[in-house]
Amino acid sequence: MALVDTHCHLDAAEFDADRAAVACRAAAAGVEVIVVPAVERANFGAVASVCREFPACVPAYGIHPLFVGRAREEDLAALRATLLCSPAVAVGEIGLDFFVPDGDAARQEFFFVEQLKIARELGLPVLLHVRKAVDAVLKQLRRIRVRGGIAHAFNGSRQQADEFVKLGFALGFGGAMTHARATHLRELAATLPSAALVLETDAPDIPPAWLGGAGRNEPAQLPRIAAVLAELRGAPYDELLAATSANARRVLPAL
Repeated sequence: MALVDTHCHLDAAEFDADRAAVACRAAAAGVEVIVVPAVERANFGAVASVCREFPACVPAYGIHPLFVGRAREEDLAALRATLLCSPAVAVGEIGLDFFVPDGDAARQEFFFVEQLKIARELGLPVLLHVRKAVDAVLKQLRRIRVRGGIAHAFNGSRQQADEFVKLGFALGFGGAMTHARATHLRELAATLPSAALVLETDAPDIPPAWLGGAGRNEPAQLPRIAAVLAELRGAPYDELLAATSANARRVLPAL
């Protein structure tokens, strides 16, 4: 059964030494599709290059909330042009991050809103970064309706999860869910409707429990992450894979 990694930064410098080997291990593990989201205009080219080199990889383009400090307004025009001229499955990674104490919330919100408008104009789904900012993200999604997408690395409440689902979003679950101490996240993973779930690694970040806190994550870890999700849900592994892959293709129709 094929797997879809809905969020992996394969263009990151952490993979420069062995990117081809990482892609080979992913393929050997049954990962059929890897969504590679950009984080700023400066890495649009790197994302495109990785996706040309490795057939399993598909791009998304966007400006991450933690990169808006060095973004310029003209980067939004460049994003729109890139989305018009290049195949992309989503606008992303975009959103809000209120975890970092010195973040410029107003600037984050400006770039988030403008990118939602681009996604709405072009009929594209979005890949959302929602760390410590779920309600603020939902507020803008209700105001600027887009074609659904994925709330990446979701760790909000059940009520917030249900609101995303109502707006046409799936919720991304990955390595964080594999840690025994993540009791709230594991409860969500176990009890949300199966139609709400997609798998992700966020590689090289958010390593699963068996890699330790400092290990480099990679897409080949996805089958074991999926096995944890299946165990938490008491579901057959193949059934879980089929459901999450179908969900990914539903919310990202260009896959």
